[in-house]
Amino acid sequence: MFYDRAKIYVKAGDGGNGAVSFRREKYVPFGGPDGGDGGDGGDVYLRVDPHLNTLIAFKYKQHFRAERGESGHGAKKTGKRGAHLYIDVPPGTVVIDDETGEVLADLVNPGDVVRVARGGMGGMGNARFATATRQAPRMAEKGEPGEERWIRLEMKLIADVGLVGLPNAGKSTLLAASSSARPKIADYPFTTITPMLGVVEIGGPGGDTFVMADIPGLIEGAAEGVGLGHEFLRHIERTRLLIHVLDGSGGLEGRDPLEDFRTINEELAAYAPELAERPQIVAINKIDLPETQANLPRLTEALTKQGYEVFPISAATTEGVPALLARVLERLRELPAPLEVAPQERRIYTLEEKQDDWWEAERLSRHHFAVRGPKIERITRMTDFGNEEAAERYQRVLEASGISAKLEELGIQPGDVVHVADIELIWDEAALEAERQEEAAQRRRKTRRERMAARLGIDPDELLER
Repeated sequence: MFYDRAKIYVKAGDGGNGAVSFRREKYVPFGGPDGGDGGDGGDVYLRVDPHLNTLIAFKYKQHFRAERGESGHGAKKTGKRGAHLYIDVPPGTVVIDDETGEVLADLVNPGDVVRVARGGMGGMGNARFATATRQAPRMAEKGEPGEERWIRLEMKLIADVGLVGLPNAGKSTLLAASSSARPKIADYPFTTITPMLGVVEIGGPGGDTFVMADIPGLIEGAAEGVGLGHEFLRHIERTRLLIHVLDGSGGLEGRDPLEDFRTINEELAAYAPELAERPQIVAINKIDLPETQANLPRLTEALTKQGYEVFPISAATTEGVPALLARVLERLRELPAPLEVAPQERRIYTLEEKQDDWWEAERLSRHHFAVRGPKIERITRMTDFGNEEAAERYQRVLEASGISAKLEELGIQPGDVVHVADIELIWDEAALEAERQEEAAQRRRKTRRERMAARLGIDPDELLER
């Protein structure tokens, strides 16, 4: 079976925790804090492998996780970074965020790579928090959780020429007559249920080549999901030229080939208007049948008046096929090079962070508030609220960033709940006031120290060391 759609879960590695450690060596009585940082978690990337042509591998495995970062160590040793995870996909894969529907990437060329989940940052060890006034911090950050998401993968075949037409018009037979592809062929509708690719050689070995795709037959209503066509219409989006195969005999039902031609073009336009504008060459098939011979003059005249090039062929006997293929090659040389599309149509998107200091606060209900922003959410996830010093540092971050003032402006009261990064925090005005008083006392002590150092003519930090 042809697998051209998949849904997978990706989880980047969590960052490693920072270490709380103190240097303890003989003859070093005041070693101080030396806890190292945790390592960053590994990212998850999608990478184009030109040797793949289906998404069937994701039928058997849907969950992918990158390696987490190692925790920090003493002696200011940083933990090992988690290894990145690369997931190979075939060329022509479109990557879509399953929750938002946003297109994250359009991977076309071999070697194209896109990050779909960023690894978490490693937490800082206690050595990072040492200051002149806080010489023995006993806190460290937790590692940041890595990003996680469900993404959809949709594959679009990459071919130069697409064969379109009603079921049983002879598309598969034409592909088999033009290339080494061997699609299943029989005289009943919907024989082709999966797209087929074939490489057409013009001029024998070493000559010019192009790739032709046989798309399962369309019927009226295909763009709305009727029949098989809706499943595979996207596979002709990348083609540069269409060969519209008409059953010149009208089939067993005695249809009007011109009506068939109109039906298919309307379905193309309904699915994607630009497809209706794609260059087309009309191949009137089955000229070996008397019915086609009778219809040929009328069909040729009507289609020529509409501006189409018409080639009578018999895919079964190959009559007229070489002339058709030669003209297709000429048209391809006149058209833009393969995959030469506007940058915004095949841009490789990256998941860059927003402006780091951006934040917003809002009141959700009488006793519930929410704070959002990349930096504050990251700090919240990485704070160990069970550690008193870490909790005090978090309070200082709220004060310095202006978030506390904004929440007070919104009317927050002690005991109210603040939602930050999926974490619920209880607002404690007493703790905030104690923090403010402590900061004021530290400023007063610093001022006294500076005055004394000025009288002695030394640096304030040198006075502290004495």
